[in-house]
Amino acid sequence: MQLTTTRLQAQIQFIVEIDKLKHVLRQTLLMDKSRRENDAEHSWHLAMMAIVLSEYADPQVNLLRVLKMVLIHDLVEIDAGDTFCYDAIAVQDQSDREQKAADRLFGMLPENLEKELRSLWEEFEAKETLDAQFATALDRLQPLLHNYYTQGGTWKMANVTEAQVRKRMAPVSIGSPVLGEFVESLIKDAVRQGFISQSE
Repeated sequence: MQLTTTRLQAQIQFIVEIDKLKHVLRQTLLMDKSRRENDAEHSWHLAMMAIVLSEYADPQVNLLRVLKMVLIHDLVEIDAGDTFCYDAIAVQDQSDREQKAADRLFGMLPENLEKELRSLWEEFEAKETLDAQFATALDRLQPLLHNYYTQGGTWKMANVTEAQVRKRMAPVSIGSPVLGEFVESLIKDAVRQGFISQSE
């Protein structure tokens, strides 16, 4: 099947556009504390985690679909920006901002690709399928690891409490009971070491 010029042009234009993800900074510090990570680095890290930790997913989880989800889940932040999960005000209009971004970004693609990527993004956001639940577990685990290995990182900067972390990490157990148990052990140790403020 020969690609039409307009189809290939649209695909290349999208690829050029998503380079902007490398400039979207997250609150999360790199593990060496040298700087904040960007969204592209976060997405790459999740993809590697999906490969390395796939044995802890439900046997019915489709790894390829999970990889696609974690690689596209934050593309909307090119327009919507990174929303700090512990910022109660910023999260209020997060969904609206991200829906508009999804319309523009996925709308750049040929129709079949637009439909596939938009559908995967929406599935990830809904967190209802086994694939989306495992992808979400990884998405929550990754910044926890960063905060743990930076001795509190953004938890300390934002005065995040144990209760807030536990609430944020709740989806991990749904996506992977084994990873959920691991998260619980990290939270307990983080509290013990003073990386997180104890809940009152």
